[in-house]
Amino acid sequence: MGIVKINDELHEEVRKASSVMVRSINAQAEFWMKVGMLAEANPTLSFTDIMREQLRLAEIDTRRVAHV
Repeated sequence: MGIVKINDELHEEVRKASSVMVRSINAQAEFWMKVGMLAEANPTLSFTDIMREQLRLAEIDTRRVAHV
């Protein structure tokens, strides 16, 4: 784990979004970073497509854990 420095304006945007999405500020920033990484790696996918794929992968992981 490390520290990421961001400017005050971006921190305020993360704070507002975290309140709306009922996430901690760190969880909101982590979510945005993960989605951004996935969007860069998959430039033809929409946000909806990315979320659909992440939900599909989470479901597979959940089934795998349930069978152990």
